[in-house]
Amino acid sequence: MPNALFHVLPALAQNPTADSSAAKQAVYRLACQLSQQAYSQQQWVYIHCQDQQQAYDIDELLWQFEPSAFVPHNLKGEGPTGGAPVEIGFDKLGANKNRHVLINLADQAPQFAVNFAQIIDFVASDDAQKAIARDRYRQYRDLGIQLSTENHQ
Repeated sequence: MPNALFHVLPALAQNPTADSSAAKQAVYRLACQLSQQAYSQQQWVYIHCQDQQQAYDIDELLWQFEPSAFVPHNLKGEGPTGGAPVEIGFDKLGANKNRHVLINLADQAPQFAVNFAQIIDFVASDDAQKAIARDRYRQYRDLGIQLSTENHQ
């Protein structure tokens, strides 16, 4: 049975106009760090994004890692024939091949999530993103996925 782990991020400074953007960036950084950890454990990862721009943003962020922590990655449809250990996409079909870990950055729980043993999702610190995360939590539950949370301080 697939397991979904929601990472609950801490609240940021009390600046409502900056909260949404800062919260999103915190989620992106954590997603990239978790993909690096999975890669170091020889697990293949699919990062599912909301749209093409988000996929490009994640791709760029992964390129900025230190050389000693480099994560071989590619956008879906690019890179080597077998794919890199970390694949980034945004369509409804999911990964091009079987992978161990799904990192979901999209607003919805993808239907293909049931094809992964481990799912990583996030609860950002701003209220709008929390409401969207609650919906995803229910969607995963409806798909029969076992759920847990981890608080970050």
